[in-house]
Order: sequence, then structure tokens, then C-alpha cells
Amino acid sequence: MLTEAFFRSSTRPTPPRDASIDSTLDFLRETYSFGINRFEKYGTDIFEARLMLSKALFLRGDGAARLFYEGDRFTRVRANPQTTLRLLQDKGSVQQQNGSAHRHRKALFMSLMTPEALEKMRKLVNEEWRSAAKRWEKRRKVVLFGEVEEILCRAVCLWAGVPLFENEVKARTREFGGMIDGAGSFGIRNARGAILRTRTERWARQLIADIRLNRLSPSRETAAYKIAFFQDLDGKVLPVEVAAVELLNILRPTVAVARFVVFGALALHQYPQVSAGDFADAGFAQRFALEVRRYYPFFPMIGGRATETFVWREFEIKKGQWALLDLYATNHDPRLWTKPGEFRPDRFLEQEISGFNFVPQGGGAYATSHRCPGESLTDEIMKVSMRFLREEMSYEVPKQDLSIDISRLPAVVKSRFVIKRVRAL
Repeated sequence: MLTEAFFRSSTRPTPPRDASIDSTLDFLRETYSFGINRFEKYGTDIFEARLMLSKALFLRGDGAARLFYEGDRFTRVRANPQTTLRLLQDKGSVQQQNGSAHRHRKALFMSLMTPEALEKMRKLVNEEWRSAAKRWEKRRKVVLFGEVEEILCRAVCLWAGVPLFENEVKARTREFGGMIDGAGSFGIRNARGAILRTRTERWARQLIADIRLNRLSPSRETAAYKIAFFQDLDGKVLPVEVAAVELLNILRPTVAVARFVVFGALALHQYPQVSAGDFADAGFAQRFALEVRRYYPFFPMIGGRATETFVWREFEIKKGQWALLDLYATNHDPRLWTKPGEFRPDRFLEQEISGFNFVPQGGGAYATSHRCPGESLTDEIMKVSMRFLREEMSYEVPKQDLSIDISRLPAVVKSRFVIKRVRAL
């Protein structure tokens, strides 16, 4: 006998469906514009497509971000391809936790973002920029992207209480960079990132073991110490393998900020009329950093699996459904942002931002949701770096390919931004 619930479910409208039998190749070709093209085509904030033969719902907008990040409607478990999960988070990490376990682990990361810790990072990044600029004076040309990755690798290891000897700086930078670069790809880039991650995990596990055995003694306020001795809800310290993963989840994302820094350098070069503000002015520096993060492509989407069946915008989302929140499309949604295709830092003089309309690194509340806990760290790195590029060094930008291939994930300036005739001021 058919129930009333069956009729309610069977008559409920379904989201628009992408015409392709499987949209994986289209996604790989369009990447950042994949969602935008279809949201506009179907005139909706939700559509269905198949990726790797699995049905996925694509969502955009502040309402979708609120749905995704408020409450516990979505879990990150089984929400991303294993190739991406392995390189960006890995099993047992904070992003793989749910409910009270997630909030408890998240508190560890938030405890690292104190005003004193942010000030320490500002000073360390500034010092590394000064040292790098002096080195660059002797070079014919400098590929900024790789150099900024090294600057941030050096700075975050010092900040986190992780010893980094001079003869291993290049290797660690290459490992962190390889993980980030391979996370959004299949094939050679991804395989290289996985190989590099295996090497880095061995190093991180040894660091955790050495700290616990008192062979290393970082300050109690550092990430390395806090992670090594953090106790989960069961009152036990994390397994060495999980603690190593969480340490890498501090170091690797900080090195990933090099992409934002290079996009900021590109903005300084391409939009001099809007980059003429005083970077010593905290307000302007903050607005510029925010606009770089909103405007330029970082990671396009974040995945989740529905933990229950519910209705959103008259559409039923069933328990276990794979959903992808389109971060890039939300940051470029014309209903949320005036002329989103223009680079305008001063939009933040009048634009109110929230955890649901500004989502370059995820959304929601920092303390309780799956939003990236390191956004404040990202902002400080951006402000220091932009001020240094504008006010503490001079350089020339030779002719090169400064386009951004938005079919490449994660995106980067094609030339990696080459500069020459560097002078520290």
C-alpha cells in the first residue's frame, strides 16, 4: 500500500540536471567556471550532475553556505575524492570529525590563533621577506611563486615550533607545494604529491615522537607542542599518525597562501589605480587582502554528504547525498556582490561580509563549523606581503604570460610571476 509520505516525496520537484551523462570531463575542462555556467544556464542555485559516475548536487549562494555550514546536516566523510583527501586533509583529521568530536578538535586549532600568535607570524613573515629580497638582488630574475612558498615554509615552521635546518628548506617547501599542486588533479601531478606526502608524514611523525620523548622542546604555546599533547574527548593523546596529520594541516595550508600572495602581486601590477592606497593603513591593507581572496580562484568547491534527509528550496536532499558547495561561484554571485567581475578593494567600505557570502576558504562560524581556522593567519600574511611588495622593495615585471588558467586546479599565474632587478629598500 502506498503511503502519503510516498506521494509527497514522489511529487516533489527535482533540481535541474546537467545534460551530459557524466560531466567529469566538462568539469576538468571548465573547473572554476563549471558551476557558474550552469547556475546561470538553469537560473537556479542548485543543479544535479554526475562526476566520476556519481550523482552530485551543486549549490551556490549565501543560503547554500548557511545550509552547508550551520548545524550538522553535512559530513566531510566520503565527501571528497580519495586522491584529494589524501593530499589535503587525510584520515583522522579535524575535517573528518563530526559533532562534539569536531568542535573539540577545532578548539585546538582556534587556540593557535591568538593576537600574540598572529603578531608573531607577522614579524616572522616580514623578516623572511627581508632576507629573501636581499638574496634576490643578486639574481637576474626571480620566479615569485616558488620563492613565496619558501618564505612561508620558513616562517610557519618557526612559528609552529618545528625545527627546519637550512639544508632541508628546499625539500620541505617542495613537499608542501607538491601536495597542494596535486590535490586538484589526477595522474602525474597527483601521484607526485602523494609520494612527497609520504616522505613528509614520516618527518612529521618523527617530530611528534621526539616532542613526546622530550628530545625536542618547543614552547608550550606553539602548534607543535599543543598538537603533540592534545587529548581528544576520550582523554587520550592523538595517535602519532593523527597528530602528524594535524601538524601538517597547519604547515601545508600556510604554504598554500603563496597562491593568494602571487595573485596579490598580480593585482598590484595589473590594477595600479586601485592599488595606490597606503598599505600602512590597516583598513586599506585589510580591504585589499579580502578582495584578492574574493576575486581570484583558490579551491573552487567543498564537498559534503548529507547526514539526514531534508528539504531545501522545495527540493529534497536525501541522506547520503553527495553535495558540492561552489565557493568560487558564491564569491562571484552578482546578487551578493556588485560587479563581481571587477577587482575593487573599496567595495568592503560598504559591503557587509559574513560567514556565508564571503567563502574563499569555506564558511560558517570559525569555532564550531568546518570553516578554515587559519583565515586570520591568511589575512596577516597577505597584509604583510602586500605592504612589503609595495613599500620595501622595488622590482620590474618583464613581459610574460600573466594569464590564469581557470581549468587548472588549483589555479596559478601561468608564468608563476617573474620579476627582475629586485632592490630591497
